[in-house]
Amino acid sequence: MLKPYIKHYWFLNTNDATQPVQRIIPTGYVSLIFHRGENLFSISKGEQQPKAFMSGQTRGYSDIQQKGMVDMISVTFQPHGTKAFFALPLNELFELTLSVDDMGDPALIELQNCLMDAPDVLSCVRLIEAFLIKRLNVVKAYNHERMSAVMEAINAGENNIEKLARISCLSYKQFKRIFSEYIGANPRDFLRIIRFQKALYTLQIYPGTNFTKLAGECGYYDQPHFVNEFKAFTGYTPSQFISIWAPYSDYFT
Repeated sequence: MLKPYIKHYWFLNTNDATQPVQRIIPTGYVSLIFHRGENLFSISKGEQQPKAFMSGQTRGYSDIQQKGMVDMISVTFQPHGTKAFFALPLNELFELTLSVDDMGDPALIELQNCLMDAPDVLSCVRLIEAFLIKRLNVVKAYNHERMSAVMEAINAGENNIEKLARISCLSYKQFKRIFSEYIGANPRDFLRIIRFQKALYTLQIYPGTNFTKLAGECGYYDQPHFVNEFKAFTGYTPSQFISIWAPYSDYFT
């Protein structure tokens, strides 16, 4: 029942104080995050993350650091799935995090409190899924179906915004507005993120791929365009990034 709306859940549980600083890069997803242990520290913002929060789409990178025992749950929504459960326009979360306390949602606050007391991961999953299933009537089905068709086209390689508008059966202006409300980023920014994720996935599957060839296969104008976009999303050139981390695409994996 939840598969069309949820990409995955993931859990991080560690008390390893030697963990290095982690760089968060754009993934194309909106996430709902709960800290059952110590909150991670956002170096970029100079403050701890909220105990529970929704993280919007981003087109830049940020750094976080562990400050104690971490017990973290992330609900990662499909790009068009978040609106099935929450009525807020997701473009208002672009480049932002919104704490659960500030969302003014009593049922979500109750879920947060229940998760803090849950004895294990399986209990957490059951609580989250019960909450999500109960909320499924929030979405306007016709717009969800439109965005679902658009996402299928994007995942198949379509990157022309006018063609995507036609697929959605909306005018160009209507499409941009509804896309931003449902996905959390405007079409242009989202397509940039997906192109970047495609490049990451290619490097993940085919290590050592020539950057000039990669740029052409992923839709960049040329290699300098690819390098500049990659650096905007990660803070590193592709060569620098690969020397530090193994490439991994959250979106296409």
